[in-house]
Amino acid sequence: MFFKQFTIMVRDLEKSIAFYETFAELTVIRRFQSGPAELAFLANKEGETEIELVYAPQMQAFEGKGFFICFLTAKLDEMHQLALSQGLDASDIRMPDAENRYFYVYDPDGVSVQFKQIV
Repeated sequence: MFFKQFTIMVRDLEKSIAFYETFAELTVIRRFQSGPAELAFLANKEGETEIELVYAPQMQAFEGKGFFICFLTAKLDEMHQLALSQGLDASDIRMPDAENRYFYVYDPDGVSVQFKQIV
């Protein structure tokens, strides 16, 4: 079994795409209009797990509560500084044990996103 995608209903598609391109270093794999909705799929590369961003003004607003997404990075300190420099409310870098370092930030729709480095 393979986890294919994770869908997030967004309020501003361009802002959400920019966040995931900048911080998670994902790329838009495909993007299209479906009726009144606009969809963008982002991934590291074609065939990998994707984040699907959906802007559909007719649907109920998403509140981004109750879960978080985790991305592994080798550039944790750089990503943390970038988040702070862009005015995002990034948590401090935490190190719960000798092997894990991480911080949290919220995406434009309130989804908690963790960036983690395994040392």
